[in-house]
Amino acid sequence: MSLARHLNRALTATTGLQVRRAPRTTKGKKEPCAPRPAERPAAPYRCPPPAELSTERLLRQPVFIISSIRSGSTLLRMMLGAHPRLHAPHELHLGRMRVDCTNWFSQRAMSTLGLERGDLEHLLWDRVMHRELTRSGKDFVVEKTPANVYMFQRLRDCWPDARFVFLLRHPESIARSWHESDPVKRPYDKAVGDVLPYVRAVEKARTDHADGCTVRYEDITADPEREMRRLCGYLGVDYDPAMLDYGRRSDGELVRGLGDWRDNIRTGTVQPGRALPGEDEIAEPLRPVSAAWGYTS
Repeated sequence: MSLARHLNRALTATTGLQVRRAPRTTKGKKEPCAPRPAERPAAPYRCPPPAELSTERLLRQPVFIISSIRSGSTLLRMMLGAHPRLHAPHELHLGRMRVDCTNWFSQRAMSTLGLERGDLEHLLWDRVMHRELTRSGKDFVVEKTPANVYMFQRLRDCWPDARFVFLLRHPESIARSWHESDPVKRPYDKAVGDVLPYVRAVEKARTDHADGCTVRYEDITADPEREMRRLCGYLGVDYDPAMLDYGRRSDGELVRGLGDWRDNIRTGTVQPGRALPGEDEIAEPLRPVSAAWGYTS
């Protein structure tokens, strides 16, 4: 005899009542789907004050390259990674790493420790980055995922001592490069629409954080030694000529899908950049940022 029958027999004898299964109210309807990661509400977290950094973070003074897609960020990370003190792994996409407490007990336990979901994610990000840095034997880690521009404030809050390098490229050149990488999938107008939110976000981050270092892709390709010396000065490390011949000493592998892996970057040396577009060749939506970045008057 089933448990339900035993229960109902006892209930009937003592109370005259029985337990019945409730009718299904969602019959014929699909259960609501769990939200995709990008749609989840922002994770609550606290920004650790400087006095607590030694407890809250293993990683100190990480370097983030903040840029649009197709801005030369792979070239810059390879050059920085060739420095004996800078470790620049492939894109890590930290923002897509999630931590969840799967029941009330774990959530209550972590909350009692002062750790909300965002705090736990920050600890995970910090541990992954610190692991990479420790394995490299170097002093500072450099991260260049373009999507970091959309979580710029969170990176600042996670690592209050982080350093930021803002990498600019002519917005029209970015759009053309993005279009040319897959002309069928990305017609020119779509490429412009894809690039626009990136360049706007870069400009907002750069405006909000005046203490960062701004560098142009075109300046790197025109005079790489001058720009690497300037970046080394900002990062507090001595300039090393190996940065110009990154193919010999860079510790960052080129991984398909995690940054540029095409022929130019594989040469191991800085290649000349494309000619800048004329003002009449710039797509209208890209003109304000082009002017803000000094490419047009």
